[in-house]
Amino acid sequence: QFAFQENEIKLLTAEIERLKNSGCLGVSPSLEGLRDENAKLKYRLNFLKKSLQEERSKSTKSMININSCLQEIFGAAIQAAYPDLENPPLVVTPSQQPKFGDYQCNSAMGISQILLRTREQKVIPREIAEKIVKNIPANECIEKVEIAGPGFINVHLRKDFVSKQLSSLLINGVQPPAIGKRKKVVVDFSSPNIAKEMHVGHLRSTIIGESMSRLFEFAGYEVLRLNHLGDWGTQFGMLIAHLQDKFPDYLTVSPPIGDLQAFYKESKRRFDTEEEFKKRAYQCVVLLQSRNPDFIRAWNLICDVSRREFQKIYNCLDITIIERGESFYHEMMKDIVKEFEDKGFVQVDDGRKVVFVPGFPVPLTIMKSDGGFTYDTSDLAALKHRLFEEKGDILIYVVDSGQSVHFQTVFAAGQMIGWYDPKVTRVAHAAFGVVLGEDKKKFKTRSGDTVRLIDLLEEGLKRAMDKLKDKERDKVLTPEELKAAQTSVAFGCIKYADLSHNRLNDYVFSFDKMLDDRGNTAAYLLYAFTRIRAIARLANIDEQMLRKAAREEVLILDHEKEWKLGKCILRFPEILQKILEDLLLHTLCDYLYELATTFTEFYDSCYCVEKDRQTGQIVKVNMWRLLLCEATAIVMAKGFDILGIKPVQRM
Repeated sequence: QFAFQENEIKLLTAEIERLKNSGCLGVSPSLEGLRDENAKLKYRLNFLKKSLQEERSKSTKSMININSCLQEIFGAAIQAAYPDLENPPLVVTPSQQPKFGDYQCNSAMGISQILLRTREQKVIPREIAEKIVKNIPANECIEKVEIAGPGFINVHLRKDFVSKQLSSLLINGVQPPAIGKRKKVVVDFSSPNIAKEMHVGHLRSTIIGESMSRLFEFAGYEVLRLNHLGDWGTQFGMLIAHLQDKFPDYLTVSPPIGDLQAFYKESKRRFDTEEEFKKRAYQCVVLLQSRNPDFIRAWNLICDVSRREFQKIYNCLDITIIERGESFYHEMMKDIVKEFEDKGFVQVDDGRKVVFVPGFPVPLTIMKSDGGFTYDTSDLAALKHRLFEEKGDILIYVVDSGQSVHFQTVFAAGQMIGWYDPKVTRVAHAAFGVVLGEDKKKFKTRSGDTVRLIDLLEEGLKRAMDKLKDKERDKVLTPEELKAAQTSVAFGCIKYADLSHNRLNDYVFSFDKMLDDRGNTAAYLLYAFTRIRAIARLANIDEQMLRKAAREEVLILDHEKEWKLGKCILRFPEILQKILEDLLLHTLCDYLYELATTFTEFYDSCYCVEKDRQTGQIVKVNMWRLLLCEATAIVMAKGFDILGIKPVQRM
């Protein structure tokens, strides 16, 4: 990337010189075009120089992904050892046991199989490993390599390299790994329905989508978070008809709809039982879709009541999202139908206009027999808008697994009609399983109703406060600190319980488990973080002193637990890189838990602050160890931020 920009700067500089040497710049009005060209070139040159400086500065501050570095090193070694081998396997993973080094390259076995299959050469993996090792280029990170067993290459990192990376982390803060070209990511998540309350089923989409958005933002992408609300359709006919009956003066006096869910149920009951009401509801839909001002006002009133309720939940969970419901795409839908017709993809089936997509047995219905549009039409319109108007490079739909076939069909239709090439644009359905109750059945209230999300959050707050009082935190924290700890624990635990499970699986919702301060829970991690932050404070070491020490101290990693912790801290960028690829956030939760437990091992074995046993006075501060505490804390803090969890200084 730098080489490309430097080359462009050279070409632009030469072009400016050519224009100057022509001797004509600024001489007569007829050469105005040249002057403009010169100004544009100069502007472009300054922009490129500035962006090159920014990229260089960013890349020197970026945390190094050690796994990627090792892959580059071993990739070069394999290329040198087997130059005519196409796409050889490149497998580099962290070692599971210290005796096998810090990382392992396990490519020799795969290469052995390829040589046997494609060239009928029988070469034992150990010989291949030896050849790879001989071709390892000079680098700053590998201390030594050893060949073990049938051909595993064990890699030992240099301590001065790890120490230097930790110092860079402490000086520059937690910086994202370099990602190359900045891309635009569109994340579709949450998506409740107007006039229906958000329930526990919306919890997963909202939490997962927010966390994915935060991760892509931290990595340097431009992120657009979209809330694809169910805010259009036939149900609004019955809601508006019911509104007219119940609040006839709704156009002048704002109707006091307190419980929109009850209002929806009443209108649905009337729609199912009163024939006259049903007819009027259909007429209301027609008038709404023809944009009659009175009906648009009624529709907006109903939507506003829902929006206020949704926003209460988004405020609790610290969610940022832009509303762009189905109604936004309504005017685009007839053009979608026409485009598919013009390309010859539409078939008529019993009055419906359908599109068959190769490989999918069920067609998309893009127009109903009565001329109305469907979810298929609105999802196709949304897909096209996100690709062509928003110019998204990556589109992510955070929607439950039950919609998998639907989205695969919609995406395949988008490719079929030529809207995007999957090799260039990434369009992904980040599917997730359902939330189960402790009886392993779909999470419901005792009466069998769906659990309202607002009730769940309020219950979380109550239980978090009970837990804090059980621990007698109310006796040592100020009321403000206690309130902050309550919200941090309540909402942090609900989010973490969801995100720490593989999103593809169903998970059991249990307040008792998520509020347990032992094991892989937010409660445990929040307590661990608060304790780590307190170490320097109790040693009277402030932030300024830590910053000064980070620039001056060498981080000694002689003790095995210091070494283990240092390496664990530096795995953060490779964890994030993996999630950017597979969108599985539980990997970050597993990493944070591993980091917290590795820190505990270090803290139990290595004195950070040494005190006199009789007086309790501090006799020695091991500053390099306090710096390891600080490095652990800042990585944990960034991990929490990506997960949408707010730690507190005192708990």
